[in-house]
Formats: sequence, C-alpha cells, structure tokens
Amino acid sequence: MESGKQLTGTLAVAVFTAALGSLQYGYSLGVINAPQKVIEKHYGRALGVWSEEAALLSENSTEEEFLEAGQHPAVVMYWSLSVSIFSIGGMLSSFLVGFVGDLRGRVKGMLMVNVLAVAAGLLMGLCKMWKPHIMIIAGRAVMGFYCGLTCGLVPMYIGEIAPKAYRGALGTLHQLAIVIGILISQVIGLDFVLGNDGMWPLLLGLSGAPALLQSLMLPLCPESPRYLYIHLGKEQEARKSLYRLKGAYDATSDLEEMKKEKEEADKEPRISILSLICSSVYRQQLFVALMMHLSQQFSGINAIFYYSTSIFARAGVGQPVYATIGVGVINTIFTLVSVALVDKAGRRTLTLVGLGGMCCCAIAMTVGLKLQNDYSWMSYVSMSAIFIFVSFFEIGPGPIPWFIVAELFSQGPRPAAIALAGCCNWTSNFIIGMTFPYIQDWLDSYVFILFAVILFCSTIFVYLRVPETKGKTFKEIAAGFKKGRKNTEAATPKDGTELQQLKTATDA
Repeated sequence: MESGKQLTGTLAVAVFTAALGSLQYGYSLGVINAPQKVIEKHYGRALGVWSEEAALLSENSTEEEFLEAGQHPAVVMYWSLSVSIFSIGGMLSSFLVGFVGDLRGRVKGMLMVNVLAVAAGLLMGLCKMWKPHIMIIAGRAVMGFYCGLTCGLVPMYIGEIAPKAYRGALGTLHQLAIVIGILISQVIGLDFVLGNDGMWPLLLGLSGAPALLQSLMLPLCPESPRYLYIHLGKEQEARKSLYRLKGAYDATSDLEEMKKEKEEADKEPRISILSLICSSVYRQQLFVALMMHLSQQFSGINAIFYYSTSIFARAGVGQPVYATIGVGVINTIFTLVSVALVDKAGRRTLTLVGLGGMCCCAIAMTVGLKLQNDYSWMSYVSMSAIFIFVSFFEIGPGPIPWFIVAELFSQGPRPAAIALAGCCNWTSNFIIGMTFPYIQDWLDSYVFILFAVILFCSTIFVYLRVPETKGKTFKEIAAGFKKGRKNTEAATPKDGTELQQLKTATDA
C-alpha cells in the first residue's frame, strides 16, 4: 500500500476544521470596511458630536454634507483606531505562536485561543449596550490578537499533518479560507443585508461565529504526529495519529523520517526566537521566509483590498462596491486554481509567475489611471488590470508564503520561524494600511509604479534565492540550504586537498 498518499475523511475534517480559523481571519479583515459610515455615525452620537451636526440632516442638505459631518476629529481618530488596532493585536500575538503551539499541542492550542475570538465577537455584537467606540476597539484588539495566533497555528498544523504529495494543496487552503472569509464579509456587509443602521453590531459580532463551530469540531481532530513524536517522544501515539489521518498503511517511512528529525533536534537546544535571529545555521532559511512575506504584503495587494472601492470610483465605476465584491470572487476562484496547481507546477514557479504578472498589471493600472481623463476606455484598462492583478496574487504570492515557512524549517526552529514570519506579515500589513492614503496623495496616478518596482525586485529575489520545496522532505529542504551555506562559506580551493575537504563537508 502506498505510503500514506491517500486522502482520508479524517484528514479532510482536520484540515477543514483548522481552516475555520483562517476563514475567521478573512472575515475580520473585510468586515469593518462596508459599514464604515454607519459606524462613524454611531461613534458621533456616543461622543456627543453628531447632534451638533444634526442641522445638516435637513431636507436641503446634500449627501456630501451629511458625510462631511462625520469627519469630526474625534470620530476620525476612533475609527482609525478601530481599523489599525486589529493589526497591532496580530503583531503582538504572533510572537506567542510557538509557545501556544508547544504548550499543549496544535489542536489544544487552537481550541484554547478560540476563547479570544468568542470574547471579541461578544464585545462587538453587544457594543450598543455601552460606548460603541470603546467596545468595538476592544473587540477588534482581542480579535487581532486571536488572528495573530491562528495565522501561525493553522499553517503549522496543516503542514505537519498533510501527506508530502498534497502538502502544497492542503497548505493553500489557509489562503483559500481567508479569501472566502473576506468575500462573505463583503456580501453580508451590503446595506440591504447586515451593513445597515440596525444590524451592523450583528455583522461585527459574527466575527466570532467560526470559532464556535471550530471548538465543536476540534476534539474530532488528531494531534499532529510530528508534535507527538518529535516534541513529546510518543512514538505509539504518533503512529495512531498517522493511521487516523492516512488510513491503514505502512507508516515506517514516515516514522523513520520523524525519528531522524527528532535525532537532529535532540542534538541542539530548543530554538527560541532570539536564537533563531542570531543563528548563522538558519540565516538563509529565515531570510527567504521573511522576504516571501514582505513580497506578499508590499506587493500592493492590501492597497487593493483596503481601498478598492475608492480606486474603482476613481476609475469611473458607477457601483464600486459591487466591483469590490467582484474582486473577492476573483480572489476565491484563483486561489482554487492555486490549490490545483501548487503540487504540480511547484511553489517557486507559481510565485515567480504571480509576482511577474502583478508587476505588469501594476504598470497597466498606472497607465489606465493616468490616461482615463483623456480616453474614457482607459477606465476599463484600470479595472481589468485590478482583476488580473488579484488573480496573479492568488496563484502564488498570496497562499505560498503562509505554508512555505513550515516547509523550510525542521521541527526545532519551526515555531520560532512561523512566529517571526507572522510578525513580519502583520507589521507590513499595518504599515501599508496606514501609509497608502498618504502615498496615494503624494504619487497620485503613479502610486502603483512604486509597487511595480517592489514586485520586480521580489521576482528577481525569488528567482535567485528561493528553492523549490515541492515533493521534498523537511530534511531534504534543510540539507539544500546547508549545502548552499557550506559552498558559500568555504574558501576557494587551491589544491587537491582543499577540494577533497570541500567535497567531504558538502557530503556530510
């Protein structure tokens, strides 16, 4: 019987259950944007500033005047804090991923942090009972703290339970769940669904709903065999977990791989975040992991996600909110394409295609925005470029950085590496969210040229430095970096003795 290549019902349930945390992250990312004006109005009422502008609600006032009344400095400050506190919470908690994952295991770790998601959902759902601006900011902070943890725990767990043949496809499901969550939040955030004056607290409170379903399903999920064997030394329990995940098969090769990895891990002390940063042994892997996340966030994709409605409006789209939902649909479709291709085409190839395509689209967007006043048809060029830009992102640069970190590192440094990569991702996300409006004001129609330059540099970096991890064991991937490091550090051989020494070091 093949060595655990089959997909079983238990494996499907485990991956689906873990991905509910990713869905919750995506929902929380997108849910705050649609009801912005409604929430600002309630903030104004709670702060006592909206009544001062009530005269603008007369029959003679325009919609623009009414919206301008919401731009009171206090309302703007609290609204900005409501959006940005989410990323700050994620930045802080990303450092705890390794600690939580190792404390009681991956499954129990995800179960424990769900308390945060439920608490956040209650704070936001019941915000009208007290001061809505304080309740929402607190809820968003707690939800961000939860999402920082789950964005590390979910790829870690899926990467450790997935059969090698399907590790890429199953790892991509983390990103698929995120984009589905964003799409759901965009659809039910429409004003005729839940994004209206009466239902918006429910819209925000639903952020905690996936955690309730996940909490019911997690007890059905096996613990990670790699965690049981390598971290706890429980070989029999790891074997049972493998059988539950992969069915009846000869687990010898999987256990042997874990045994070798455990022996390697036992030879060195537990790798902390600080040790990982200072270590020359893992420097190349860490550099690649962080650069993959930086290329994802600084590609300009979050500028599209956060400000797509205003970008479509500038491009002359009559109903920009529906065009934004169209972006969400494209997002989902092409993430599914990535799921189908990632274990066939490979991680490196899809990332190169995605980054290169996004670079071309960023240039096309710039041309379209610059010339749309001279040629009306240029607005269609801008719109098409946005849709294709998102498509290329979801083919590779979107999903791959999340799970490739788990592939680049062995069990010892993996939790610390995932924590650092997560913090890098959240910090970059926060920087883009806060600075893009100012960059847009500064560069105007040329704003996406900046992202095109970053994308071009990222493409060159991936081509030169990122290895292909498709179909390789964790040990084989680590050995590739080790070989490259030794070749780099070794002095140029001058005689036969030095050549032999270099060959011996490389083979070792």
